[in-house]
Amino acid sequence: MDKATKTGMNRTGMQMAPVQGPMQVKFALDQGPSPGGMQAAVAQRTAAIVSAGQLGSVPVPATGKGVLTTVAGKLTGRNPEVLIDKLGQRAAYERSGVRLYEAMLVKVEADRDDRNTGLRTDLIKIRDEEEAHFHMLVDIIEKLGADPTAQTPGADASAMASLGLVQVLTDPRTSISQGLEALLTAELTDHASWELLTELAEQQGHDDLAAQSREAEAAEARHTTIIRQWLREFVARDAT
Repeated sequence: MDKATKTGMNRTGMQMAPVQGPMQVKFALDQGPSPGGMQAAVAQRTAAIVSAGQLGSVPVPATGKGVLTTVAGKLTGRNPEVLIDKLGQRAAYERSGVRLYEAMLVKVEADRDDRNTGLRTDLIKIRDEEEAHFHMLVDIIEKLGADPTAQTPGADASAMASLGLVQVLTDPRTSISQGLEALLTAELTDHASWELLTELAEQQGHDDLAAQSREAEAAEARHTTIIRQWLREFVARDAT
C-alpha cells in the first residue's frame, strides 16, 4: 500500500489551466462583491446568535447524591453543573479517542510494513489508556450523582469539533503520516482539556478528582510526545 506523497495530475491549481484561469479571475472581477457585503452577513449571524437557544443543557440530578452535590455547590457560590459538563465532555472525547486509534490501527495494519511494528504497539497502548480514562470518568460522574450516559453541551460541541478527525482517519485514501497528524491534533486538545479539568476540580474543592485528572494529564502528555515522534519518522520516510 503506497500512500506516499507523489507528483500527479493535480488540476486544482490555476497553473494547470492557463486559459481558463485568467478568464475565471476576470469574471469574478466583473461581477464585483455581493451587494450585502460582510456587514450584512455579520448582521445575519448576530441575529441568529441572539435568537438561538443553548447547545443542550446539563441534566437535572436524578439521584439523591446528585441533588446534594448540586445544593452544596450552590451554597458555596459554585456552579457544579460546569464541572459535570466538562466531565461529560471529557468522557465523550475519550470514547471518541478510542475509535480514532482503532481506525488508525486498521490503516497501519493495511500497510503491511514490518517497520510499523513499534507504531502498532504504541497505538494499542494509547488506545487502551484512552479507554481506561473513559471508564474512570464514568465512575467519577456516577460518584458525583450525575448521569454518565447524558450528552452535555460540552460533549456535543466536542463531537462536532472532532468530526474532521474521524473523516481523516477513516478515509481509505489518507496515509499513515496524515493519520498521525490527525491524532496529534486530537492529543494536543486532549492534554489541554485535562489541564483545564484539573484546575476546575481544584477550584471546586474536589481534590481526589484533581489528582486523578492530573494523572490522566500526564498520560496525555506522553501520548502527544509519542505521536509527534512517529509523525516525524513517517514524514522523514516520505521525504527519502
